[in-house]
Amino acid sequence: MSHKNFASPKHDYSGEFHLTIKKNKYKQMKHVFIYSIVSFILSAFTVVASTAISDIINAFKQGNATEISKYLENYVDIKLPNKDEAKNISKNQATQTLKDFYTSNSINGFELSSQRELGGTGYLTGKIKSDNKSFSITVMIKTKDNLSSIVSIRIN
Repeated sequence: MSHKNFASPKHDYSGEFHLTIKKNKYKQMKHVFIYSIVSFILSAFTVVASTAISDIINAFKQGNATEISKYLENYVDIKLPNKDEAKNISKNQATQTLKDFYTSNSINGFELSSQRELGGTGYLTGKIKSDNKSFSITVMIKTKDNLSSIVSIRIN
């Protein structure tokens, strides 16, 4: 009998070795496949969140409080220069507060300085501008279920 015969009583383990290699390759391929699927799903969520945040940035660049208000959470915190912080105010009240500030200061643009994201929270910092003045702004954005919304605006 030859040594390659698996039924050989001499216990040639080469067949078991090849079977083990096939199992390991299968496990590796399975891990690569699972990793690829998870990566694809996570990147899809990131693209959706990034797109929503890009839309928020564009709304600020337009200098239009009505456009910005589309992205406000139902209740937000707003801090304006020389005023106390308004906490947990309704979207309608926050929209009117922003409109009043934008109108009284002739805000017409936005320049992004920094954008950070950690978990489901994003931060934008920059300057909102009028013809003769600029204000520092920090915006906190929460992303949940692929929807990004503004939860806090601080203007100094």
